[in-house]
Amino acid sequence: MLNSLDLPGRPEDTRIVVAMSGGVDSSVVAGLLAREGYDVVGMTLQLYDHGEAIHRKGACCAGQDIHDARRVAETLGIPHYVLDYQQKFREQVINPFMESYIAGETPIPCVACNQTVKFADLLSMAKDLGAAALATGHYIRSTQVNESNGRRALFRPCDTNRDQSYFLFATTQAQVDYLRFPLGDLPKSETRDLARELGLAVAEKSDSQDICFVPQGRYSDVISKLQPEAATPGEIHHIDGRVMGHHEGIINFTVGQRRGMGIATGEPIYVVHLDAKNARVIVGPREALDTRRLFLRDVNWLGDGNVEDLPEEGLGIFVKVRSTRPPVEAKLFRDETNAIQVELIGGEAGIAPGQACVFYADDCERSRVLGGGFIARAEREATTETRLQALLDEGVRQSA
Repeated sequence: MLNSLDLPGRPEDTRIVVAMSGGVDSSVVAGLLAREGYDVVGMTLQLYDHGEAIHRKGACCAGQDIHDARRVAETLGIPHYVLDYQQKFREQVINPFMESYIAGETPIPCVACNQTVKFADLLSMAKDLGAAALATGHYIRSTQVNESNGRRALFRPCDTNRDQSYFLFATTQAQVDYLRFPLGDLPKSETRDLARELGLAVAEKSDSQDICFVPQGRYSDVISKLQPEAATPGEIHHIDGRVMGHHEGIINFTVGQRRGMGIATGEPIYVVHLDAKNARVIVGPREALDTRRLFLRDVNWLGDGNVEDLPEEGLGIFVKVRSTRPPVEAKLFRDETNAIQVELIGGEAGIAPGQACVFYADDCERSRVLGGGFIARAEREATTETRLQALLDEGVRQSA
């Protein structure tokens, strides 16, 4: 017989470590499991020097959140530990984030945090404590798909407005098998009701919205503070070759951006590309953002079989290129160099290197997550691609 977490043994004989951020979601997970009788141990990560963010709403893992997690643990009568992972977080999340952003990419630090600190270091700590699983408050479903070997798969959650599958695509199969996500079948409203029912002080606490180490939601402010030399001034070029103006650093721009460029034109223009090598911001009309093909790196496959065995004609899937966008029809295949590519059947706009492309079996609300990869390059429509390449080649010649 398996218990409610698909684990052998009675709940009272099963130790579960719960990653407690101090928010309502992870607090309810701890409360539900403790109520069922599991041997629950709460763990909270201190990931950075919280400083000015101590009393700021909308951030996770700050000082107030650690205090809230401790209060919840006291209410539930479970042991609670705070792990100082600030150095690890700086090395494995913040530094790679800055390097990627300075290189003109749009990185996703929450994915890197899940890949390293949370689902590698914390997961290892949970195993050292003899826990049968690590449970979190993420909104995603995990279901056993193979009884013989216990293999599990990830699926989009019941509450699609809270779907966090986009940020968990890089979870390895071994991690998926060990992790548990008790909120996957609950709507957020019911989670808050449960927090009130359990008497948790965080029941009305605001949800986390910002990246924890970005105090005001502005990436450029963090990079300017930690790496001032990264803000190199340069030129703003139209994709047709015209010089439109100057800027104070590409770290102040993102692909798809329309406002705040400091130049006046008679038509709407958007950031099309960031040429980090030559400190140039390349802009153009809306149609210059249309993308049909993606070249991926660091692909993580969670589907059946092996990604190396993709059919020659490609595998029909659905993908998300941003967490807030719905899955769209696509085809996954390997090119002649054995690299993974994605063909976007209907096209997408405003895609930047560094973003994630997450694979789904279909576009259903509870679709299975098949993995994903990071976007190394986005290929535009033929005319745009030709113009863009001509500009980049010109930049190479001028810097030679």
